[in-house]
Amino acid sequence: MASSTACPSNACSLRVLVVEDDPDVLEAALEALELLGHWATGVRSAEGALVRFFEGAFDVLMVDVGLPALSGLELAGKLQARCKLPIIFATGSKAPDRPLHGAVWLCKPFSLEQLREALRQASQFVEPKCVDNQAEPAPRVAASGA
Repeated sequence: MASSTACPSNACSLRVLVVEDDPDVLEAALEALELLGHWATGVRSAEGALVRFFEGAFDVLMVDVGLPALSGLELAGKLQARCKLPIIFATGSKAPDRPLHGAVWLCKPFSLEQLREALRQASQFVEPKCVDNQAEPAPRVAASGA
């Protein structure tokens, strides 16, 4: 599914793990990703994301920076230590002066077109595969807190 070359526009379907603690924002992000032709699943905590990430193969992590407990930045650091996963930080904060390699900053609230552009940018960093497990997709939204 993922390739080492960037996907033009919407030619490739990406597997996106969305991490957002606000259930309404999470649901909206999942719907937007599906409208754009991508497969997405979501969790509501960084801890749940760590578990879910290692259950399946993902091309992109889309994460809220301001998660409770473990922040989106800390989660990204943990996952990038294992795999050079492209990350979309969906946040109301501005991008840092020195953003992480493979990271795209998407300001909330965002439009479908802004999300499409963030995915296009992130797809430039997609590597062939980060984990060996090619498990079947899990439910679209994991149980609360996960």
